[in-house]
Amino acid sequence: MVTLKVTTVGASAGVILTKEVMAHLKVQKGDTLYLTESPDGGYRLTPYDPEFTRQMKLAEDIMHDDREILRALSK
Repeated sequence: MVTLKVTTVGASAGVILTKEVMAHLKVQKGDTLYLTESPDGGYRLTPYDPEFTRQMKLAEDIMHDDREILRALSK
C-alpha cells in the first residue's frame, strides 16, 4: 500500500506521486490521470480514460455486428 499526502499546489490541493508509483502507472509528468469511483465505494486512479474505453467497446460491437453493412458502404 502506498500512502499519499494531500498538499498545497498553488491555490489548489494535490498529491505527490513517487517515482515507483509513476513507473507502476506508466505515466510521466504532465500526463492525465483519471480518478473513478469503484463499486465498493472506494476510488481507482488510472491513466486510462474510462469513457474512451466505453466508446471503443461500443464501436467494436457496432463494427462486428454490422460488418456487412460497413463493407458495402466502403465500396
